[in-house]
Amino acid sequence: MHGGTGEVVSLDALTRIAAAPPPQKQTASRPAQPDSPVAVGGRVQEAKLLHQVIPVYPPLARAARVSGVVRLVGIIARDGTVRDLQVVSGHPLLVAAALAAVRQWVYHPTLLNGKPVEVICPIEVRFKLD
Repeated sequence: MHGGTGEVVSLDALTRIAAAPPPQKQTASRPAQPDSPVAVGGRVQEAKLLHQVIPVYPPLARAARVSGVVRLVGIIARDGTVRDLQVVSGHPLLVAAALAAVRQWVYHPTLLNGKPVEVICPIEVRFKLD
């Protein structure tokens, strides 16, 4: 017997193919966990801060009467620690103190379908003179 592609197919092989069970339908399963960090917003909750280290006001910034907000973006890891911090904006005299403090912050892990995921999170650190 010949198949339509020019190859020889035996009657025995055709019988096995016909007797094979039909392919099973794929059942709906949980969505796969993302490999890359997820952005906060939409259906992803904002990360909840568990441990916050207050930044030390830099003496030079205090003497120069510099205050303001340092804006950062970081990744909240699956274990709640902060990694990959990047400075978005802020006075140069305040940035180092903000980074040093935020690196010690710990968040409650964000869950997606009951499993912890990495989350991209905007972070603001405010420096205010008394």
